[in-house]
Amino acid sequence: MIKKSLSKAFPKLSLLVVILIYASVTHVFAQEVAPNVKQMKWTVGDTLREALVYIPITAKSKPSPIIFVFHGHGGTMMNMFRSRGFEKLWPGAIVVYPQGLNTPGQLTDPQGKLPGWQKAPGDMNDRDLVFFDAVLKTLRHDYQVDNSRIYATGHSNGGGFTYLLWATRGDVFAAFAPSAAVGGRVLNLLKPKPAMPIMGTKDPLVKPEWQNAMCKRILKINNCSSEGQAYAQYATLYPSSSQTPVVLYVHPGGHIYPTEANQVVINFFKSITKP
Repeated sequence: MIKKSLSKAFPKLSLLVVILIYASVTHVFAQEVAPNVKQMKWTVGDTLREALVYIPITAKSKPSPIIFVFHGHGGTMMNMFRSRGFEKLWPGAIVVYPQGLNTPGQLTDPQGKLPGWQKAPGDMNDRDLVFFDAVLKTLRHDYQVDNSRIYATGHSNGGGFTYLLWATRGDVFAAFAPSAAVGGRVLNLLKPKPAMPIMGTKDPLVKPEWQNAMCKRILKINNCSSEGQAYAQYATLYPSSSQTPVVLYVHPGGHIYPTEANQVVINFFKSITKP
């Protein structure tokens, strides 16, 4: 009787208590899962863009590397944040997980109902290249950035966009790690850069023969040795006479990104500093 009376007498108070408890639990959960991660927004032209960004506590006082991480077609920034977790492997680096916009797919989703990235210079008025420029400009303004240690990685369509960044913004970056992708439309624009292509030998979408041809071309562009050295499971390092080494990561899966590649990517990025 007392409990019912209180609920009738203070219905708004009961609702407030529930809201406060929920908010408190949500805040604690967010802090446990994503400390120092914020959702940042930019207006690019007339379009609102966003990214999940991990900011190290030292980013205001110490030059910080940056890792850009691009999801595949139909993916989300949250999926990449949860599956990569690069901020746990390199706590001193700023890690950016951008969100793409609805984009016609090259192999799937021709109507463009799912999010993705532009595929070539000038495509969609360079909306994603301009977005990248805006993000980097903000980070350079708000934090101390180590400009010799900026990296990009992405899967599938995000891997294709990684190749596009290599072709059009290559001077900004120290190294790249595209996954399950080829850069056929920008191949002739690539200049020597340390790279770690990741591919599955059973990929049903981006055919292994396409990716093999891409990897061979990268080795040639980067003036790499024909003899590789063991680097990690599934990974082989090819030294370069131009100091632009290549690690080929070839796993026995399909159109996926193997979680064990995360540490290998970070190890590779950590080993490369732009001259």
